[in-house]
Amino acid sequence: MSTNLPEEKSSRNEKGKNILIIILLILVVISGVKLYLDSVDKSQKTEEILILSEDNNNLNLRIDSMAYQLDLRINEIQKLGGNVDSLVMLKEQLIQERNTERNRSASEIAALNKKIDSFSTVLTDKDQEITRLKQVNEELFTENQDLKTSKAEIEDSIVQLNLKQEVLEEKVNIAQKLYAENIVIAAVNSRGREREGSFRNRHLEKLKISFDIAENKVAEPGTKDIFVQVVAPNNQVIFDIAKGSGTFTIDGREEFYTAKQDILFDNTQKKLIYLYQKETDYPEGIYEVKIYSEGFNIGNKKFEIK
Repeated sequence: MSTNLPEEKSSRNEKGKNILIIILLILVVISGVKLYLDSVDKSQKTEEILILSEDNNNLNLRIDSMAYQLDLRINEIQKLGGNVDSLVMLKEQLIQERNTERNRSASEIAALNKKIDSFSTVLTDKDQEITRLKQVNEELFTENQDLKTSKAEIEDSIVQLNLKQEVLEEKVNIAQKLYAENIVIAAVNSRGREREGSFRNRHLEKLKISFDIAENKVAEPGTKDIFVQVVAPNNQVIFDIAKGSGTFTIDGREEFYTAKQDILFDNTQKKLIYLYQKETDYPEGIYEVKIYSEGFNIGNKKFEIK
C-alpha cells in the first residue's frame, strides 16, 4: 500500500496542473473575446460618429441651399411689391440652425431634413405667387402706359385748345383794335391859314393833326386814351410837359407822347383834332405822326418841313 501513495499524489498533481491550464486557457479566450467585442463596439461607434458627421455636413449644405432659394424668392417678391414676412422668418430660422455649434443627433438630423423637405411646398407656392404678381404688374404697367398715353393726349389737347384760345384772343384783340383813318397833317399860320403835306417854318404857328377813329362794332365801348407822337427827323419825339405832353407805355417800354385826348367811344366814327403850339423852328426834314390807343399803333402819317 505504501508504494501506491506516491503515484496517487503524482496523479493528483497532474490533474491540478491540467485544470489550471484549462482555467488559464478559458481566461485567455474570455479576454480575447472581450478585446474583440470591445474592438467591434469601438469600430461601430467610430463609424456612427463618422456617419453623423457626414449627415450633419449634408444637412448644413441643404440648409445653405434652402436659405439661398428662400432669398431668391424674397428678392423677387419684394421687387413685385409682395409680402415676404413669412419667408424672412423661415430664412432666419434656417440661418439660426445653421449657426449652431453643437453636434446634432440622428433624430434631430432626421427632423430637420423632414422640415426642409416641407419647405419645397412653400417654394412652389411662392413661385406661383411670383407668377401671379408678375401678371398683376404687367397688367398695371399696361394700364399705366394707357393712362400715360391718355394723359399725354389730354395734355396735347389742352395745349391745342390753349393755342386756339390764344389765337382767338389775338383775333378778338385785333378785331377790337381802333383804327385812325383820314389822317391830315396841316400847318396853321398866325392868320389861321392851313397848309397840308409840305410847308415851311414860317407857315407853321401851330401843328394841326386831324383824323377819324373808324367805326368798330366789335370794340369794347368806353373811355379810350388816344396818344399822338410827332417824331422829328432825328427819331426824337417832340414834347413839352407844359403843353400837355407826357409818357405812356407801349410794348413794355415807356415813351413820350406829344399830345393826348380822352374820348368816349361808342363804336361809331369819331373825329379828333389836335393843335400843338410851336415855340421854336423845327429842323427841316421828314416828320412822322404816330397814333396809339390801348397798346396798339392805330395809324401813321408823314409830313415834311422845308
